[in-house]
Amino acid sequence: MDSDDDNVEEVVDGPLDEDDQPHGFCTVTYSSSDRFEGHFVHGEKNGKGKFFFFDGSTLEGFYVDDALQGQGVYTYEDGGALHGTYVDGELNGPAQEFNPEGQLVFRGQYKDNIRCGMCWVYYQDGGCVVGEVNRDGEMTGKTLAYVYPDTRTALFGSFVDGELIEGRLAILTIQENGRPHFAVDPKSPVYRYDKSTSSCIAGHKLLPDPYESQRVFVGQSLIYGAGEGLFTKTEASAGTVMAFYNGVRITHTEVDDRDWSLNGNTISLDEEIVIDVPEPFNLTENYCASLGHKANHSFTPNCKYDAYIHPRFGQIKCIRTIQGVQKNEELTVAYGYDHKPSGKSGPEAPEWYRKQLLEFDERESRKGVDKAN
Repeated sequence: MDSDDDNVEEVVDGPLDEDDQPHGFCTVTYSSSDRFEGHFVHGEKNGKGKFFFFDGSTLEGFYVDDALQGQGVYTYEDGGALHGTYVDGELNGPAQEFNPEGQLVFRGQYKDNIRCGMCWVYYQDGGCVVGEVNRDGEMTGKTLAYVYPDTRTALFGSFVDGELIEGRLAILTIQENGRPHFAVDPKSPVYRYDKSTSSCIAGHKLLPDPYESQRVFVGQSLIYGAGEGLFTKTEASAGTVMAFYNGVRITHTEVDDRDWSLNGNTISLDEEIVIDVPEPFNLTENYCASLGHKANHSFTPNCKYDAYIHPRFGQIKCIRTIQGVQKNEELTVAYGYDHKPSGKSGPEAPEWYRKQLLEFDERESRKGVDKAN
Protein backbone atom coordinates (compact mmCIF):
# COMPACT_ATOMS: atom_id res chain seq x y z
CA MET A 1 0.00 0.00 0.00
CA ASP A 2 2.96 2.31 0.49
CA SER A 3 4.24 4.54 -2.31
CA ASP A 4 7.68 5.34 -0.94
CA ASP A 5 9.65 3.13 -3.33
CA ASP A 6 13.23 4.34 -3.80
CA ASN A 7 12.63 4.83 -7.53
CA VAL A 8 9.51 7.01 -7.08
CA GLU A 9 10.08 10.73 -7.33
CA GLU A 10 8.69 12.82 -4.52
CA VAL A 11 8.00 16.42 -3.65
CA VAL A 12 8.36 17.44 -0.02
CA ASP A 13 6.43 20.24 1.63
CA GLY A 14 7.84 20.76 5.11
CA PRO A 15 11.05 21.03 7.09
CA LEU A 16 14.21 19.25 5.90
CA ASP A 17 17.34 18.11 7.73
CA GLU A 18 20.90 18.90 6.68
CA ASP A 19 20.72 16.12 4.07
CA ASP A 20 17.54 17.60 2.56
CA GLN A 21 15.46 14.75 3.97
CA PRO A 22 11.97 15.39 5.45
CA HIS A 23 12.31 15.99 9.20
CA GLY A 24 9.24 16.94 11.26
CA PHE A 25 5.67 17.17 10.02
CA CYS A 26 5.75 17.02 6.22
CA THR A 27 3.58 16.36 3.20
CA VAL A 28 5.26 14.16 0.62
CA THR A 29 3.68 13.83 -2.83
CA TYR A 30 4.85 11.00 -5.07
CA SER A 31 4.93 10.81 -8.86
CA SER A 32 2.17 8.19 -8.64
CA SER A 33 -0.07 10.98 -7.22
CA ASP A 34 -0.14 9.24 -3.83
CA ARG A 35 0.45 11.57 -0.89
CA PHE A 36 1.65 11.05 2.68
CA GLU A 37 1.07 13.47 5.52
CA GLY A 38 2.81 12.81 8.82
CA HIS A 39 5.88 12.97 10.96
CA PHE A 40 9.37 12.18 9.68
CA VAL A 41 12.71 11.71 11.37
CA HIS A 42 15.63 12.13 8.97
CA GLY A 43 13.65 10.91 5.98
CA GLU A 44 11.83 8.03 7.66
CA LYS A 45 8.21 8.04 8.78
CA ASN A 46 8.07 8.04 12.57
CA GLY A 47 4.85 8.83 14.40
CA LYS A 48 1.29 9.35 13.30
CA GLY A 49 0.77 9.56 9.55
CA LYS A 50 -1.72 9.07 6.73
CA PHE A 51 -1.45 7.99 3.10
CA PHE A 52 -3.84 9.44 0.53
CA PHE A 53 -3.80 7.13 -2.49
CA PHE A 54 -4.59 8.21 -6.06
CA ASP A 55 -7.77 6.07 -6.17
CA GLY A 56 -9.30 7.88 -3.19
CA SER A 57 -8.44 5.31 -0.53
CA THR A 58 -6.40 6.15 2.58
CA LEU A 59 -4.24 4.39 5.17
CA GLU A 60 -3.73 5.89 8.61
CA GLY A 61 -1.73 4.71 11.59
CA PHE A 62 1.49 4.98 13.59
CA TYR A 63 4.82 4.51 11.85
CA VAL A 64 8.09 3.32 13.36
CA ASP A 65 11.27 3.46 11.26
CA ASP A 66 9.27 3.90 8.04
CA ALA A 67 6.88 0.97 8.65
CA LEU A 68 3.29 0.98 9.89
CA GLN A 69 3.06 -0.73 13.29
CA GLY A 70 0.09 -1.58 15.51
CA GLN A 71 -3.45 -0.45 14.77
CA GLY A 72 -4.14 1.04 11.36
CA VAL A 73 -7.22 2.00 9.36
CA TYR A 74 -7.43 1.48 5.62
CA THR A 75 -10.41 3.36 4.15
CA TYR A 76 -11.62 2.26 0.72
CA GLU A 77 -12.60 4.71 -1.98
CA ASP A 78 -16.30 3.93 -1.38
CA GLY A 79 -16.06 4.78 2.33
CA GLY A 80 -15.78 1.26 3.71
CA ALA A 81 -12.96 0.67 6.18
CA LEU A 82 -10.64 -2.07 7.40
CA HIS A 83 -9.38 -1.73 10.99
CA GLY A 84 -6.38 -4.01 11.32
CA THR A 85 -3.19 -4.84 13.15
CA TYR A 86 0.05 -4.11 11.27
CA VAL A 87 3.52 -5.54 11.77
CA ASP A 88 6.28 -3.97 9.63
CA GLY A 89 3.68 -2.57 7.26
CA GLU A 90 1.84 -5.86 6.72
CA LEU A 91 -1.56 -6.92 8.06
CA ASN A 92 -0.82 -9.45 10.79
CA GLY A 93 -3.35 -10.06 13.53
CA PRO A 94 -7.00 -9.28 14.35
CA ALA A 95 -9.01 -7.18 11.90
CA GLN A 96 -12.51 -5.88 11.37
CA GLU A 97 -14.02 -4.55 8.15
CA PHE A 98 -17.00 -2.23 7.75
CA ASN A 99 -19.09 -1.25 4.74
CA PRO A 100 -19.69 2.42 3.77
CA GLU A 101 -22.73 2.50 6.10
CA GLY A 102 -20.59 1.45 9.06
CA GLN A 103 -21.96 -2.08 9.31
CA LEU A 104 -19.57 -4.90 10.23
CA VAL A 105 -18.91 -7.16 7.20
CA PHE A 106 -15.80 -9.07 8.34
CA ARG A 107 -14.17 -10.15 11.58
CA GLY A 108 -11.14 -12.38 11.84
CA GLN A 109 -7.37 -12.66 11.45
CA TYR A 110 -4.78 -11.71 8.83
CA LYS A 111 -1.32 -13.10 8.19
CA ASP A 112 0.93 -11.32 5.70
CA ASN A 113 -2.07 -9.42 4.25
CA ILE A 114 -4.15 -12.62 3.75
CA ARG A 115 -7.11 -13.69 5.85
CA CYS A 116 -6.36 -16.73 8.00
CA GLY A 117 -7.86 -18.94 10.68
CA MET A 118 -11.39 -18.49 12.01
CA CYS A 119 -13.21 -15.73 10.15
CA TRP A 120 -16.72 -14.29 10.06
CA VAL A 121 -18.26 -12.71 6.94
CA TYR A 122 -21.44 -10.77 7.67
CA TYR A 123 -24.30 -9.87 5.32
CA GLN A 124 -26.28 -6.66 5.72
CA ASP A 125 -29.47 -8.71 6.15
CA GLY A 126 -28.20 -10.25 9.42
CA GLY A 127 -26.89 -13.60 8.20
CA CYS A 128 -23.21 -14.58 8.13
CA VAL A 129 -20.75 -17.28 7.06
CA VAL A 130 -18.21 -18.50 9.62
CA GLY A 131 -15.33 -20.97 9.63
CA GLU A 132 -11.67 -21.59 8.94
CA VAL A 133 -10.62 -19.99 5.65
CA ASN A 134 -8.35 -21.82 3.20
CA ARG A 135 -4.73 -20.88 2.42
CA ASP A 136 -5.92 -18.20 0.00
CA GLY A 137 -8.10 -16.56 2.64
CA GLU A 138 -11.35 -17.81 1.07
CA MET A 139 -14.41 -19.14 2.88
CA THR A 140 -13.88 -22.54 1.29
CA GLY A 141 -13.88 -25.88 3.06
CA LYS A 142 -15.92 -28.68 4.60
CA THR A 143 -16.30 -27.25 8.12
CA LEU A 144 -17.95 -23.89 7.55
CA ALA A 145 -21.45 -22.71 8.34
CA TYR A 146 -24.09 -20.23 7.32
CA VAL A 147 -25.68 -18.66 10.40
CA TYR A 148 -29.19 -17.18 10.16
CA PRO A 149 -30.03 -13.75 11.66
CA ASP A 150 -31.05 -15.28 15.00
CA THR A 151 -27.28 -16.03 15.46
CA ARG A 152 -28.23 -19.59 16.51
CA THR A 153 -29.74 -21.55 13.61
CA ALA A 154 -27.09 -22.66 11.11
CA LEU A 155 -26.36 -24.85 8.10
CA PHE A 156 -23.01 -26.59 8.68
CA GLY A 157 -21.07 -28.28 5.90
CA SER A 158 -19.21 -27.61 2.65
CA PHE A 159 -18.80 -24.14 1.14
CA VAL A 160 -16.90 -22.68 -1.81
CA ASP A 161 -16.00 -18.99 -1.54
CA GLY A 162 -18.80 -18.46 0.98
CA GLU A 163 -21.45 -20.26 -1.10
CA LEU A 164 -23.22 -23.31 0.35
CA ILE A 165 -22.55 -26.60 -1.45
CA GLU A 166 -24.32 -28.83 1.06
CA GLY A 167 -24.94 -28.73 4.78
CA ARG A 168 -27.06 -29.98 7.66
CA LEU A 169 -29.00 -28.13 10.32
CA ALA A 170 -26.88 -27.14 13.33
CA ILE A 171 -27.11 -24.99 16.46
CA LEU A 172 -24.38 -22.41 17.10
CA THR A 173 -22.98 -21.78 20.55
CA ILE A 174 -19.95 -19.67 21.44
CA GLN A 175 -17.32 -21.31 23.65
CA GLU A 176 -15.52 -19.56 26.50
CA ASN A 177 -12.52 -18.92 24.26
CA GLY A 178 -14.78 -17.12 21.79
CA ARG A 179 -14.67 -19.84 19.15
CA PRO A 180 -17.94 -21.00 17.58
CA HIS A 181 -19.22 -24.52 18.19
CA PHE A 182 -21.81 -26.17 15.94
CA ALA A 183 -23.97 -29.02 17.24
CA VAL A 184 -25.01 -30.73 13.99
CA ASP A 185 -28.32 -32.59 13.85
CA PRO A 186 -27.43 -36.01 12.34
CA LYS A 187 -31.09 -36.54 11.36
CA SER A 188 -31.26 -33.27 9.47
CA PRO A 189 -31.96 -33.36 5.74
CA VAL A 190 -29.15 -32.14 3.50
CA TYR A 191 -29.60 -28.57 2.28
CA ARG A 192 -27.93 -27.57 -0.99
CA TYR A 193 -27.50 -24.40 -3.02
CA ASP A 194 -30.74 -24.33 -5.00
CA LYS A 195 -31.05 -21.02 -6.87
CA SER A 196 -34.13 -20.78 -9.06
CA THR A 197 -34.22 -20.14 -12.80
CA SER A 198 -36.92 -18.86 -15.14
CA SER A 199 -38.45 -22.34 -15.31
CA CYS A 200 -37.44 -24.10 -12.05
CA ILE A 201 -38.56 -22.74 -8.69
CA ALA A 202 -36.41 -25.17 -6.69
CA GLY A 203 -34.87 -28.61 -6.88
CA HIS A 204 -36.27 -29.48 -3.44
CA LYS A 205 -39.71 -27.87 -3.50
CA LEU A 206 -41.05 -29.52 -0.34
CA LEU A 207 -37.99 -29.03 1.89
CA PRO A 208 -38.93 -26.22 4.31
CA ASP A 209 -36.39 -23.64 5.42
CA PRO A 210 -35.38 -24.50 9.02
CA TYR A 211 -35.24 -20.87 10.18
CA GLU A 212 -38.54 -19.90 8.59
CA SER A 213 -40.23 -23.04 9.96
CA GLN A 214 -39.51 -21.89 13.52
CA ARG A 215 -41.25 -18.55 12.97
CA VAL A 216 -44.26 -18.74 10.66
CA PHE A 217 -47.10 -20.96 9.47
CA VAL A 218 -49.78 -20.70 6.79
CA GLY A 219 -53.42 -20.39 7.83
CA GLN A 220 -56.73 -18.87 6.77
CA SER A 221 -56.26 -15.12 6.51
CA LEU A 222 -58.21 -12.78 8.78
CA ILE A 223 -58.54 -10.40 5.82
CA TYR A 224 -61.87 -10.80 4.03
CA GLY A 225 -61.48 -12.55 0.69
CA ALA A 226 -57.72 -12.93 0.97
CA GLY A 227 -57.60 -16.73 1.21
CA GLU A 228 -54.52 -18.02 3.00
CA GLY A 229 -52.21 -15.82 5.04
CA LEU A 230 -48.91 -15.94 6.94
CA PHE A 231 -48.95 -16.10 10.76
CA THR A 232 -46.35 -16.03 13.52
CA LYS A 233 -45.43 -19.04 15.63
CA THR A 234 -43.79 -16.82 18.23
CA GLU A 235 -43.59 -13.18 19.19
CA ALA A 236 -40.85 -11.13 17.56
CA SER A 237 -39.41 -7.65 17.91
CA ALA A 238 -39.16 -5.03 15.19
CA GLY A 239 -36.51 -5.76 12.57
CA THR A 240 -36.81 -9.56 12.77
CA VAL A 241 -36.58 -11.61 9.57
CA MET A 242 -39.63 -13.89 9.60
CA ALA A 243 -39.93 -15.50 6.15
CA PHE A 244 -38.31 -15.74 2.73
CA TYR A 245 -39.71 -14.93 -0.72
CA ASN A 246 -38.22 -17.26 -3.31
CA GLY A 247 -39.67 -18.07 -6.73
CA VAL A 248 -38.89 -18.40 -10.42
CA ARG A 249 -36.95 -15.49 -11.91
CA ILE A 250 -38.62 -13.68 -14.80
CA THR A 251 -38.23 -10.26 -16.39
CA HIS A 252 -40.25 -7.13 -15.76
CA THR A 253 -41.30 -7.21 -19.41
CA GLU A 254 -42.86 -10.64 -18.95
CA VAL A 255 -44.83 -9.39 -15.96
CA ASP A 256 -45.96 -6.18 -17.68
CA ASP A 257 -47.12 -8.03 -20.81
CA ARG A 258 -49.46 -10.48 -19.07
CA ASP A 259 -52.80 -10.21 -17.28
CA TRP A 260 -52.95 -9.09 -13.64
CA SER A 261 -54.51 -12.43 -12.72
CA LEU A 262 -51.11 -14.06 -13.34
CA ASN A 263 -49.21 -11.61 -11.15
CA GLY A 264 -50.67 -12.43 -7.75
CA ASN A 265 -47.36 -13.66 -6.33
CA THR A 266 -44.76 -11.44 -7.98
CA ILE A 267 -42.23 -9.13 -6.37
CA SER A 268 -39.47 -7.05 -7.92
CA LEU A 269 -35.99 -8.26 -7.02
CA ASP A 270 -34.07 -5.55 -8.89
CA GLU A 271 -34.32 -3.52 -12.10
CA GLU A 272 -34.08 -6.65 -14.24
CA ILE A 273 -35.60 -9.56 -12.31
CA VAL A 274 -39.00 -10.30 -10.79
CA ILE A 275 -39.55 -13.21 -8.38
CA ASP A 276 -42.75 -15.11 -9.17
CA VAL A 277 -44.55 -18.00 -7.44
CA PRO A 278 -46.86 -19.21 -10.23
CA GLU A 279 -49.52 -21.90 -10.13
CA PRO A 280 -49.40 -24.65 -8.99
CA PHE A 281 -46.58 -23.63 -6.62
CA ASN A 282 -48.85 -21.16 -4.81
CA LEU A 283 -50.24 -24.24 -3.05
CA THR A 284 -48.14 -25.45 -0.11
CA GLU A 285 -48.64 -29.10 -1.09
CA ASN A 286 -46.66 -28.30 -4.24
CA TYR A 287 -44.14 -25.83 -2.83
CA CYS A 288 -43.19 -24.96 0.76
CA ALA A 289 -39.43 -24.34 0.59
CA SER A 290 -40.23 -20.68 1.34
CA LEU A 291 -43.47 -19.03 2.48
CA GLY A 292 -42.98 -15.29 2.06
CA HIS A 293 -45.45 -15.16 -0.85
CA LYS A 294 -48.24 -16.05 1.59
CA ALA A 295 -48.10 -12.67 3.34
CA ASN A 296 -51.11 -10.55 2.38
CA HIS A 297 -51.31 -6.84 1.62
CA SER A 298 -52.23 -4.12 4.11
CA PHE A 299 -52.09 -0.32 3.97
CA THR A 300 -51.05 -0.50 7.64
CA PRO A 301 -48.59 -3.42 7.53
CA ASN A 302 -46.53 -4.87 10.36
CA CYS A 303 -43.80 -6.08 7.98
CA LYS A 304 -41.86 -5.01 4.90
CA TYR A 305 -40.03 -6.65 2.02
CA ASP A 306 -36.26 -6.49 2.37
CA ALA A 307 -33.23 -7.71 0.41
CA TYR A 308 -31.74 -11.03 1.54
CA ILE A 309 -28.87 -13.32 0.52
CA HIS A 310 -30.10 -16.82 1.29
CA PRO A 311 -27.75 -19.84 1.59
CA ARG A 312 -30.02 -21.99 -0.63
CA PHE A 313 -31.82 -19.53 -2.87
CA GLY A 314 -29.20 -16.82 -3.40
CA GLN A 315 -30.38 -13.22 -3.72
CA ILE A 316 -34.08 -13.03 -2.88
CA LYS A 317 -36.42 -10.96 -0.69
CA CYS A 318 -37.44 -11.58 2.91
CA ILE A 319 -40.32 -10.54 5.16
CA ARG A 320 -38.99 -8.38 8.02
CA THR A 321 -41.07 -6.97 10.87
CA ILE A 322 -41.33 -3.18 11.18
CA GLN A 323 -42.90 -3.40 14.65
CA GLY A 324 -43.21 -5.95 17.40
CA VAL A 325 -45.59 -8.84 16.63
CA GLN A 326 -47.35 -11.33 18.90
CA LYS A 327 -47.74 -15.09 18.62
CA ASN A 328 -50.40 -16.12 16.07
CA GLU A 329 -50.54 -12.59 14.61
CA GLU A 330 -51.01 -12.33 10.85
CA LEU A 331 -48.06 -10.83 9.01
CA THR A 332 -48.87 -8.23 6.35
CA VAL A 333 -46.85 -6.13 3.92
CA ALA A 334 -47.58 -3.18 1.65
CA TYR A 335 -47.53 -4.51 -1.91
CA GLY A 336 -46.48 -1.12 -3.25
CA TYR A 337 -48.54 -0.88 -6.43
CA ASP A 338 -48.60 2.49 -8.17
CA HIS A 339 -51.36 4.62 -6.57
CA LYS A 340 -51.34 7.27 -9.27
CA PRO A 341 -53.54 6.97 -12.36
CA SER A 342 -51.70 6.30 -15.62
CA GLY A 343 -54.06 7.49 -18.36
CA LYS A 344 -57.62 6.20 -18.65
CA SER A 345 -56.86 2.83 -17.11
CA GLY A 346 -56.35 4.24 -13.62
CA PRO A 347 -53.68 3.12 -11.13
CA GLU A 348 -51.29 0.35 -12.20
CA ALA A 349 -52.75 -2.22 -9.81
CA PRO A 350 -55.22 -5.13 -9.83
CA GLU A 351 -58.92 -4.50 -9.19
CA TRP A 352 -58.92 -5.88 -5.65
CA TYR A 353 -56.11 -3.48 -4.71
CA ARG A 354 -57.95 -0.49 -6.18
CA LYS A 355 -61.02 -1.42 -4.16
CA GLN A 356 -59.03 -1.75 -0.92
CA LEU A 357 -57.34 1.58 -1.63
CA LEU A 358 -60.70 3.33 -1.99
CA GLU A 359 -61.97 1.75 1.22
CA PHE A 360 -58.80 2.71 3.06
CA ASP A 361 -58.98 6.32 1.84
CA GLU A 362 -62.63 6.53 2.94
CA ARG A 363 -61.77 5.22 6.43
CA GLU A 364 -58.90 7.69 6.76
CA SER A 365 -61.19 10.53 5.64
CA ARG A 366 -63.79 9.58 8.25
CA LYS A 367 -61.07 9.49 10.93
CA GLY A 368 -60.02 12.99 9.91
CA VAL A 369 -63.60 14.27 10.16
CA ASP A 370 -64.16 12.62 13.53
CA LYS A 371 -60.90 14.09 14.84
CA ALA A 372 -61.87 17.56 13.62
CA ASN A 373 -65.25 17.29 15.36
